Amino acid sequence: MNVISSKILEKKVIIKVNDRICDTGEEMLSSDLFSRVLKLAIRDLEKRNSILLDIFADKNNITDEDVQVLIDTLVYATKMQIDLVTHVVKGSEQFAKNPMLLNEFIQYLYNYWRNFDRFVVCTSENDDIDKRPYRTFNATVEKLTNLVRKVYRDLQDNVAGKHPNIFRQVKAGAQLAAIGKRKAIPYTGELYKKLDKIAVIRQILLNPPLVLDPPMNKRTGKFERVYKNPLDLVTIEPDEWLCFPAKVGPLLIHVYFHEQFYDLGFSMCNLFELANDADLAKKPDAVYLCGVPGNAIDELAPLPTVFYDDEENDMFVAAIPNRDQFGYFGYLKKMVLTLHNIRMMRAGKMPFHGAMFRIVLKGDKQANILVMGDTGAGKSETLEAFRVLGQEFIQDIVVVADDMGSLAIGEDGDILAYGTEIGAYVRLDDLNPGYAFGQLDRAIIMNPSQKNARTILPVTSYENVIKGHKIDFVLYCNNFEEIDEDHPVIERFTSAAEAINVFRSGAVMSKGTTTSSGLVHTYFANVFGPPQYRETHEAIAQRYFDQFFAKDVFVGQMRTRLSIKGWEQKGPEESAKGLLAMIQSLPPRKK
Repeated sequence: MNVISSKILEKKVIIKVNDRICDTGEEMLSSDLFSRVLKLAIRDLEKRNSILLDIFADKNNITDEDVQVLIDTLVYATKMQIDLVTHVVKGSEQFAKNPMLLNEFIQYLYNYWRNFDRFVVCTSENDDIDKRPYRTFNATVEKLTNLVRKVYRDLQDNVAGKHPNIFRQVKAGAQLAAIGKRKAIPYTGELYKKLDKIAVIRQILLNPPLVLDPPMNKRTGKFERVYKNPLDLVTIEPDEWLCFPAKVGPLLIHVYFHEQFYDLGFSMCNLFELANDADLAKKPDAVYLCGVPGNAIDELAPLPTVFYDDEENDMFVAAIPNRDQFGYFGYLKKMVLTLHNIRMMRAGKMPFHGAMFRIVLKGDKQANILVMGDTGAGKSETLEAFRVLGQEFIQDIVVVADDMGSLAIGEDGDILAYGTEIGAYVRLDDLNPGYAFGQLDRAIIMNPSQKNARTILPVTSYENVIKGHKIDFVLYCNNFEEIDEDHPVIERFTSAAEAINVFRSGAVMSKGTTTSSGLVHTYFANVFGPPQYRETHEAIAQRYFDQFFAKDVFVGQMRTRLSIKGWEQKGPEESAKGLLAMIQSLPPRKK
């Protein structure tokens, strides 16, 4: 195999290659990686004293020599019938004595391999592999997939003496692949040169649906501002890291993720736009070290999920350790958005935690709606309910922001909204089952067997995210109050003071997406930047809420009832119906 290196990290297999991976089954079966996977599979069977180990002459004393004979047997069994292999490979008689059991072992080994999260990273210093990505991916990922399947089927034919009547074209090679190149990033400050040798991702190949099982399924605590640069404390081993240059709204944030968090880092491809070469010619607005090894940054805070404001170099630097307790996608996504929010406040803009979408009804009625609220309040769920319930009336839904964005005041005084992400990171339990299954061919699914199972789906274009959309409705997402005559699904506030008090309170009933429980209050439902810069944010918020009322923007709250038992899907549906009725009552938009 033309492999630079390969690693097995718990449930991950990482293969780093130049421009090709391997050409023949013999090359693959003779590789060091195959030997390691085989030995791990045997060790797993030994723990439960599996009958599959009866293929060995002495299952209680399996030596490295026995494993090598098995590998040699498999190499030849891809070319000839198993009974003929005994004439070629000395010692292979022990495996040929029971072909059916050997075939079951091969089936087990095939499934064992496919249970790993498998990543291929294509790098080359002297070749423009990023200029011909399709050919590079064909010579690596696609070839590996076809070769693994071919070897498996050849072994079935020659060991079991028959081939199947049903062929399942599973992704037997890698699930995710990336082309990475070292780039000269125009950082200022000597300290940042230690990042120069880390490969920057230029293209990604994803084979969805991708099902991942990170070690954590919820986030705890908040991101703390510290007064020492984490980069000062970190020793960078470039070969263990990759950089995903993320376009987050108008910003460029370089996310450096450690191989321990490859599953999380690569999943950003469904959430953020990947920067192009022109973007990389500019200095990024922030850098994020996701997965710092050891305890290098533990001294910075009791919970070392931290960021630093490097005013001298006009740079924000964030970091979290690579321990399992931080192995949740929310730590990656929310830190990136925290950095975005702080940058926006620096520019006098108001960050929001919410969903922003443009609804166009048949008959030229349309509205731009911003729904603010904390995690689990029902923002994304209400939007998805629109997709299902409004097909009869809706001409188009344009997603601007699914989770986080910013507001700006235009030259004419109108409030304009911008997004950050091209994807959505939503709870599976709160999606309409039909919609969730209908998106499987694009989905990255995380922790499907646990509470707070999530999926990451592309939902909009980067052009929609950064266009700037005039706001018509601003609603606070209330997930805990019942509906009655005094508490309608949608309630309009009568003053900026009344509105800002509700939004500032940030009340939400926890849905188990973090370690919080019960009714909690968070400043503006947004722990991602505003509380750390509260004085700055307070002045910005007052100015924007005054402007909402000056421009006659509808400001109110929407009761989704997402946290009330039995209303997890019906509540957002009723909210969507209420919004639909409001838009239908509007006069047609002037052309």
